[in-house]
Amino acid sequence: MEFNMLSVVQLIGGLALFIYGMTTMGKGLERAAGSKLEKTLEKMTGNVFKALLMGLVVTMVIQSSSATTVMVVGFVNAGIMSLRQSVGVILGANIGTTITAQILRLDNGTGSGNLLMDMLKPSNLAYIVVLAGVIIMMLAKKRRTRDIADIFTGFGILFIGMDMMSAAMMPLRESEAFISLMTQFSNPVLGILAGAIFTAIIQSSSASVGILQALATAGLVPLSSAVYILFGQNIGTCITAVLASIGTKTNAKRTTIIHLMFNIIGSVLFTIICIVTPFTSLMAQTAPGNPAAQIANVHTTFNIVTTLLLLPFGTYMAKLAEKILPESEKEKEEVKRLKYIVPFETNYQVGHAAIVQTQVEKEVDRMTGMVRKNVEESFDALLNNDV
Repeated sequence: MEFNMLSVVQLIGGLALFIYGMTTMGKGLERAAGSKLEKTLEKMTGNVFKALLMGLVVTMVIQSSSATTVMVVGFVNAGIMSLRQSVGVILGANIGTTITAQILRLDNGTGSGNLLMDMLKPSNLAYIVVLAGVIIMMLAKKRRTRDIADIFTGFGILFIGMDMMSAAMMPLRESEAFISLMTQFSNPVLGILAGAIFTAIIQSSSASVGILQALATAGLVPLSSAVYILFGQNIGTCITAVLASIGTKTNAKRTTIIHLMFNIIGSVLFTIICIVTPFTSLMAQTAPGNPAAQIANVHTTFNIVTTLLLLPFGTYMAKLAEKILPESEKEKEEVKRLKYIVPFETNYQVGHAAIVQTQVEKEVDRMTGMVRKNVEESFDALLNNDV
């Protein structure tokens, strides 16, 4: 058995099915929930713990931390959510994204000998789930029912793609060149770089973690190398939010800086832990004989521990983001805040009334200008049919 062009096609096809299945399932879940997800996310961010919970739940539902972070970038850009509120949602999203890897761990690629048990394995059950999804889609008349069909179909296709990738990579176990390449990733820097670059290219940490699980299941990547690739994948997933922040206001760009800070700090911390402690060996013992489960457990541990450590420093992370990316003078003018009405720095009362009166007059005049501009732009948009 050798790795040839057919294996390459099968590998790429499996990856395409995996990403398509995950996207279809996520969109189906998102549409089935309607606009409730965004509205709930907008409302439930009063404090950092509520924000954390909402980020976690929304990401678990739509199966994409990138999508949640992009939503947050949009909310911050629109002024609906503050930078400090966004910290909690981002931290929660990083935990929520680990659910995909935990679902994929359910299938360790081995048969139990029991026909019923083997049928219930995700990779085998996937075909039945896809069939159910297609039947629902063919019979569906309502939009909501078709969304449910997308959830079923996407879920099944996701596992079929995963199974195809695993099968395509099996011959690589006999390739000395590939094994030699994979062992290079035991170097933390190379592993993190490889994980970050690959995830940035395909723009999905869930997909790249799934591929890493497939490689590990095929016996091609030991856990000692996989952990560093995994840390890099967490950094690489930030690229989607970075791209989404292009052309947005400074505050929205700061959201992506916080997202990057979280994953870079976590990667540095866990790289040190892996080097100086038997962390990898302990993780291997959590699921003996199931590399996919071991990777899923490392992924979950990484995000939960990093979140718990950084949660108390959310305000400081927001302040650091503000220092890294300060507002321009033009943007300061555009922000809806008082400009002329400022508190007195001393208790000196002489001329106090005249000063306050002048401040109010200037502030009202400024607000009048803002209202005038708003009305003019609204009329222009209406007359030019500009959505």
